Amino acid sequence: MNKEQNWTDICKLDDLVDNSGVCALVNGEQVAIFKVQTKDEAQFYAVSNWDPIGKANVLYRGLIGSVADKTVIISPLYKQRYCLQSGACLDDEQQNVSVYGVRVEGDKVQLDVV
Repeated sequence: MNKEQNWTDICKLDDLVDNSGVCALVNGEQVAIFKVQTKDEAQFYAVSNWDPIGKANVLYRGLIGSVADKTVIISPLYKQRYCLQSGACLDDEQQNVSVYGVRVEGDKVQLDVV
C-alpha cells in the first residue's frame, strides 16, 4: 500500500547553499536539508538533524562527502558518516537517521512530512 504524500513548503530554493545544509523546524522536529551540486545537476536530500551518536541536533553543519556510490553527511561531532539516501550510518550499523522526501517546485523547497 502506498502512503499518501503530503508536500509542505519549507523554504525558498535561494535559501540553500551548494554543498551545504540548512536546518528547518518541521512538526516539532529539526530537519537538515542539503543541496548537493555536481557539475551537471543538483540533488536535494533531507534527514533528521539529530545525530544519534553525538546526541545533538548538528547534522546540518556536517561535511558532505561520498563513499563508493553513496552521498553522505559527516557528523561534525564524532565524524560518523550517514547515507543521505537511506539514513544508514556507515560506521555503526545499529544507528541511522530518518530520511524525508524532498523536492523543488518552482522556487520552493518542499518536504514530504507524512
